[in-house]
Amino acid sequence: MNFTQIYKNDRYGNKMVDELLSKEGLERDNNTEYTIALMDGDTMAATGSFYKNTLRCLAVDSAYQGQGLMATIVSELCSELFSRGIFHVFIYTKQDAKDSFTSLGFDEIVSLDDVVFLENKKSAFDDYLESLGEALEGINGAIVMNANPFTLGHRYLVEYAMNHCDNLHLFIVSEDMSAFPRKVREKLVKEGTSDLKNIIYHPTESYLVSSATFPSYFIKESSKVTKAHASLDAAVFSRIGAKLNITKRFVGEEPYSESTALYNSAMQKILPSFGIDLTIIPRKAEDEYGIISASLVRKLLSEGNINATKDLVPITTYDFLNSENAVPIINKLVNG
Repeated sequence: MNFTQIYKNDRYGNKMVDELLSKEGLERDNNTEYTIALMDGDTMAATGSFYKNTLRCLAVDSAYQGQGLMATIVSELCSELFSRGIFHVFIYTKQDAKDSFTSLGFDEIVSLDDVVFLENKKSAFDDYLESLGEALEGINGAIVMNANPFTLGHRYLVEYAMNHCDNLHLFIVSEDMSAFPRKVREKLVKEGTSDLKNIIYHPTESYLVSSATFPSYFIKESSKVTKAHASLDAAVFSRIGAKLNITKRFVGEEPYSESTALYNSAMQKILPSFGIDLTIIPRKAEDEYGIISASLVRKLLSEGNINATKDLVPITTYDFLNSENAVPIINKLVNG
């Protein structure tokens, strides 16, 4: 048997991948960046793909199962990732395939219905949980935000949450796939809430709203896939909530983003079973522009209209937008 890479423009090769996945009861994930196949002559015996640090679309033809081909595919994909400097690898797969991956050194993070989420670094998620600190006394609430960038809408959500809990755990999305880089977003969130007490800031790393758990947040996918990703992300959060004794989570209603709306819906179904109440609050609005959102701010910036953002963002964000450090970000938005 020989490995071959299946490129995006390889219509015949991709057709064979689709057929193998369908035969094994799997649905093709269109958001992949690297796909390989193990060929036995003209027959595709196994296939696998990855996107960033997540293995996807792994299948072995039933006629070839029991020959260790899944291990061969996973090993080859991991070798390619390692060559790219990516050593922390995730898999989400069906329940009946879990044993195949645990035998290859992957550890389960969470399982939900028919989906299991695993990683190749033993105890890495437990180490992340430990890094969050100890549970605090009183009512603990949480917000997870990307803040791309931090707006008065985000500030409104934080203030609302703090009026309904004693301690607020504020998770800032670590994934660096937004217009505003991670370090800038973290800086703007912390500066924009520096006058408020009892906020504990946390990074999400690869465990919340990331390309591993919730790629649909960053890349448009079908509603079915987005719902599955959102449910998985919510299940991961439930373990974080158990560690920090979080009993309340706060989100803003989402009239524009389908993926975020599906995420909120998934949390409404999942979190209460783990003792976490979800509160969805109306979004803050501004007289001239209506609902305040980061996407609105980015749109105005892309039009070169920095002054128009003044009533939409805290002074700390506005000062940054007028600084030299913001010039590359704004130029990129303007140039599309």
